[in-house]
Amino acid sequence: MSRQVNEINAGSMADIAFLLLIFFLVTTTMDMDRGISRILPPVPKVPPPIINDRNILKVLINKNDKLMVEGGNIDLSKLKEKVINFLLNPSEYPNQSEKKVINIPGFGSIKVSKGIISLKNDRGTSYAAYVSVQDELAKAYTELRNTFSQNHFGISYEDLTDQEKIKVVQKAIPLAISEAEPENTGQN
Repeated sequence: MSRQVNEINAGSMADIAFLLLIFFLVTTTMDMDRGISRILPPVPKVPPPIINDRNILKVLINKNDKLMVEGGNIDLSKLKEKVINFLLNPSEYPNQSEKKVINIPGFGSIKVSKGIISLKNDRGTSYAAYVSVQDELAKAYTELRNTFSQNHFGISYEDLTDQEKIKVVQKAIPLAISEAEPENTGQN
């Protein structure tokens, strides 16, 4: 006499596999690249003002990740000081940024740099080189703001909590970085 083998009902196996797939898709987290946090200004409704060439510091990263400032090669470690000297222009050099006097309500009149950092990179520039240059530019502005805040309020900009004082520092040291569309510059 033969014995009858009971089969396992596998009809709902596909449903269970599908539910497990959905469960893992919903519960899995994905690491995302963070990038650089910058708030872009709105598109101007009027044509941009004409800027004197002496008020623009041209920074270029070529396809070989070499950094050039005003057409000359420079080491990344020297970029921060170059930017600070350009914006401050303590000796009033004619090839560095001019200053304008602005009045900040509740604070008074102050000389502010008209300088703009123009950053341009080649399409072949690595992301790491681009971020390194951005970091150095941010360090330069942070140092300028910390120094201003320390001199006028006795506390670094990074430690300020009073929103009015933060606004004063931001008006005195405005973040002025212009980024151009990457292109094939062909410069080595």
